[in-house]
Amino acid sequence: MTIRHIVAWQVAADDAALKAEHARGIADRLLALEGVIPEILSISAGPEALYEQNWDVALVADFADREALERYQTHPAHQEVVAYVRSVVSGRVAVDFEL
Repeated sequence: MTIRHIVAWQVAADDAALKAEHARGIADRLLALEGVIPEILSISAGPEALYEQNWDVALVADFADREALERYQTHPAHQEVVAYVRSVVSGRVAVDFEL
């Protein structure tokens, strides 16, 4: 069963330019994991494009199963991204479901 992993974050910065920079930084770091972490079947991420009141950046990634998702989450390259994300966000929401 394929697992779809969806996460969205609110960036902590109040300044619009800094908020955009941090949102883009999150997305770019996540996208750079493709090809580095073999468990990733597909990945897309990006800053909010349409509405200011929405979450600031989102990730959608697919994994073969729960174990593959767990290996991704503990992978050292992912943990580096996690450290950056935690340094610039104020909120996070996530959901994982079977396809």
